Amino acid sequence: MKLKNSISKSIILLLLIVISVSCNKTKEKTSNNAKIEGSHPNLILTSQGVKDIRAQLGNIPIFDNTLKAVQKEIDAEIALGIETPIPLDYSGGYTHVRHKRNMIVLQKAGVLYQILNDEKYAKYVKDMLMQYEEMYKTLPLHPKTRSYARGKLFWQCLNDANWLVYVSQAYDCIYNYLSEEERNKLETNLFKPFADHISVDSPQFYQRVHNHSTWGNAAVGMIGLVMNDQELIDRALYGIKDLKLDTKKKDDDGGFLNKNGKAGFLANIEEPFSPDGYYNEGPYYQRYAMYPFLVFAEGLDNVKPELKIFEYKEGVLLKSINALLNLSDADGDFFPLNDGQKGMSYYNDALVTAVDISYHFGKQDAGLLSIATEQNKVLLDDSGLAVALGIKEGKAKPFEKKSINLSDGPEGKQGGVGILRNEGIELVFKYASQGSSHGHYDKLSYSLYEKGTEVLQDYGLARFVNIEQKGGGNYLKENKTWAKQTIAHNTVTQNETSHYNGKYEIGSQNHPDLHYFSSDNKNVQASSAKVTKTYPGTDMQRTLAIIKDENFEKPFVLDIMKVVSISNQANQYDFPYYFLGQVLNTNFEYTIPKTLKPLGSKNGYQHLYVEGNGKSKESNAKFSWLNKGKFYTLSTISDTNDEILFTRIGANDPEFNLRREAAIMLRRKNTKNTLFVSAIEAHGSYSPVSESAVNSKSSIKELKVVLDSVDYTAISITTLSGKTKLFITANTNALKEIKHTLKINSKNYNWVGSYYYK
Repeated sequence: MKLKNSISKSIILLLLIVISVSCNKTKEKTSNNAKIEGSHPNLILTSQGVKDIRAQLGNIPIFDNTLKAVQKEIDAEIALGIETPIPLDYSGGYTHVRHKRNMIVLQKAGVLYQILNDEKYAKYVKDMLMQYEEMYKTLPLHPKTRSYARGKLFWQCLNDANWLVYVSQAYDCIYNYLSEEERNKLETNLFKPFADHISVDSPQFYQRVHNHSTWGNAAVGMIGLVMNDQELIDRALYGIKDLKLDTKKKDDDGGFLNKNGKAGFLANIEEPFSPDGYYNEGPYYQRYAMYPFLVFAEGLDNVKPELKIFEYKEGVLLKSINALLNLSDADGDFFPLNDGQKGMSYYNDALVTAVDISYHFGKQDAGLLSIATEQNKVLLDDSGLAVALGIKEGKAKPFEKKSINLSDGPEGKQGGVGILRNEGIELVFKYASQGSSHGHYDKLSYSLYEKGTEVLQDYGLARFVNIEQKGGGNYLKENKTWAKQTIAHNTVTQNETSHYNGKYEIGSQNHPDLHYFSSDNKNVQASSAKVTKTYPGTDMQRTLAIIKDENFEKPFVLDIMKVVSISNQANQYDFPYYFLGQVLNTNFEYTIPKTLKPLGSKNGYQHLYVEGNGKSKESNAKFSWLNKGKFYTLSTISDTNDEILFTRIGANDPEFNLRREAAIMLRRKNTKNTLFVSAIEAHGSYSPVSESAVNSKSSIKELKVVLDSVDYTAISITTLSGKTKLFITANTNALKEIKHTLKINSKNYNWVGSYYYK
């Protein structure tokens, strides 16, 4: 009996131990699962963000409308079925477009799964990723061989990196939906090899400071964050460890691959951005690069907040968004500096990302909410929710664009871009650095806008982005032979040779310097910059001002270009103004050739037809034109030796890759030191409905140089009504606090600061 009871107690004890162990294992498993469940999504969407979004659905109009539109879009894609074709094409071709579309669809479907908690979206993402896994493990390099760094899904690694940036977000969203076996399969056969290909297998693409490598860094880092792979995260932040590349090798655009050895995401923040947030490649590429910069930064902030990424380099990533928005005209189109496509604007999805992230992680600038309202959509994540709530609560205020000077270079000491704004007139003064391999040779150039309409244009790039019929959607040869050349811009070309002889090696080592920027006086917004070494033995200084004066209907532009031949050599100077619109009249006679011939044979001149040739008999040459219902007049100081050329783009362009647009050009031959002085007036209007022309003529009677010395240049502006104003710019000492005393024609002028106008 005692033995039986003892056995029974032993059995009960054993059962209790088994049950206890089993319960502990169950608790441990539950605990581990809870940990896994709580860790995803955490990249762009967060678990808490999903809860907050679900709680607000139906109560946040701009977010609800965005969600509805995305759901409609993705439901249509799901209905069409999944297609992952074998890669064959350049940009714009079917397979390129399909894989590019897939990456966006995957990202959006992942977000829909999280917000709507509908399994069909997770299944769709999983099924497509499994198709990519099956294809990628045997996929060779892309068959197109043009790129300096070939991808596998796309013809260049850049597009492969684009794909992984988006797809990593999709993977994060369905991470917990997948089994451990499925995750291992995707990570082993797709994601890790994919990350390796665009980094260690393609160091010429990855290991550099450039918008290309920014995408690569973000791609490797974001998938690393999702996979919790510290090696990939470190590779993203700091570059490939212990790797050295040939510092003399170049990419397809002529830029050095890795000149100073710097690489990684942090280096790509440090080097291209100035302290003001200007990105040295220009606003078009800043817009392109902002997406990977910001989404990776958001992921880092969510997963590794200890890095304080939004505080890095004194918060330059968030500063850069304000800079980028200011680099757009009144309609939101970005100024096409360097390689920039016209029409790119802050309505682009990358800028939706920029605005939302800037608001959420920044200082909740109410001006950003007004831009988000114009964009009429938000990100379907935590930052988009913050913006949607801000708009709903009526916090939006207008985003005010004022005159602003943006320095260039990592320390802000490599020139910059000055934007002068005065009552609807916007002037973009480019005195920036070369701008990496996407830079143009156009120091001290400018473009002019009135309420979003181009008046004097910067050509931008020569490319039809993603249009297969035009060079596979890539840069055309005319980008180098025309768009990058100095004569394609509104600045001085000497002896028919581009600045720095059109050599990146020289241009990348030099830059203009700001002389002054002044925007305190609401009536006179002015900037001045100097440049040396664009041509050996020649220095240039340009001073530009937008002046509001009661004697003029609208603010007018005063343009003073001072050229000094320090080598005492006589040169030919060509100074074009690329106007848009219809010629109205001139005050000089000109002849029209019977046969159109190119102006020259190289450096961009081979692409210019000469349509007219004239000379001015007056001290001022005047030219008026009509553009989109508004009148404009150029008045420029001239002499009888100056040639005035009408030119048009399009010579030696058999495939019609260039726009057939016009310029009026001043040509000054056999000259050492010289001064180009012009005024551009915006005036009047024309209505085709009422057929009435209002104020169609210039208000300026004469421009005159009353003094030009090393230290000062003084220009008088006399109106038709007989009123004369004087503008004096300090050419040497232009500090704000400096007092100036100057005698001109027996009259003393006293002022403090950079310029005088009265």
